[in-house]
Amino acid sequence: MTDQAPAPESEIPGVIAGELPGKPTSASRTTLSHIMTHNDTNLLGTVHGGVIMKLVDDAAGAVAGRHSGGPAVTASMDEMAFLEPVRVGDLVHVKAQVNWTGRTSMEVGVRVLAERWNESTPPTQVGSAYLVFAAVDADGKPRRVPPVIPESERDQRRYQEAQIRRTHRLARRRAITELRAQRAADGHGD
Repeated sequence: MTDQAPAPESEIPGVIAGELPGKPTSASRTTLSHIMTHNDTNLLGTVHGGVIMKLVDDAAGAVAGRHSGGPAVTASMDEMAFLEPVRVGDLVHVKAQVNWTGRTSMEVGVRVLAERWNESTPPTQVGSAYLVFAAVDADGKPRRVPPVIPESERDQRRYQEAQIRRTHRLARRRAITELRAQRAADGHGD
């Protein structure tokens, strides 16, 4: 044993002075699996996109709640991409993880895979999405979230890409707000 004082918070990986301790990406990563039935179909006979979106939101919400240690609500859904149709009898796997965290919000990345329930072929990626969640307290007010600690090169890439998406979201919101203010100042209504 040594008589050295413990390292200051700011020197511990994943911890910033005054912040909550960080959590590794794997701490909240999860997979939700569901077999698609006739109740899930649209008029074309394939699985309705809204059914897939609900599974995506459910898995992402579970990850956000696990990472933040309490309730988290969906703030936005970005880039929901449907890559292939999903059919009745497909076993759908929705894989989600926290990609990035801010002070009270976090981006969750989701991959949707499908495979035939009765075959041993590898799953195919059929969709992907990025969702932003806000952690809330019992009164619905924003609360702090722990920083996410990327564990692999892939996690680091996802973290950096999430920062780019956040920058674009904020710039888009600012540009729209400025446009609306200018149109209102020019006397244009909705």
